[in-house]
Amino acid sequence: MKFVVWGLVLLLVVIHQDVWNWSNDRLVFGFLPVTLAYHACISLGAGIAWFLAINFAWPDHLDEDDTSMAVDLATSAASTAPAGLLTDSRGSEAPPREGGAA
Repeated sequence: MKFVVWGLVLLLVVIHQDVWNWSNDRLVFGFLPVTLAYHACISLGAGIAWFLAINFAWPDHLDEDDTSMAVDLATSAASTAPAGLLTDSRGSEAPPREGGAA
């Protein structure tokens, strides 16, 4: 599937060069120049291609490293904070939550 995604990206690069539409002054739906409509379709195609790239060609090891690092940081922050002390992002003490739950 990775090669299919790369093929779609290369196809989008090639068909993006629309020199045949430069002198076309037709309107799509009565108000949209055909070249603008063409590029809108190219943009939708690019969005679909990147959706496929993220879901089928994205390297798995990149997501695993970020997730494990975030879990490690959260675990180390929780283990070093004093019990019952809530701090905000600046490190100052925040007021306790209602209901007594920390």
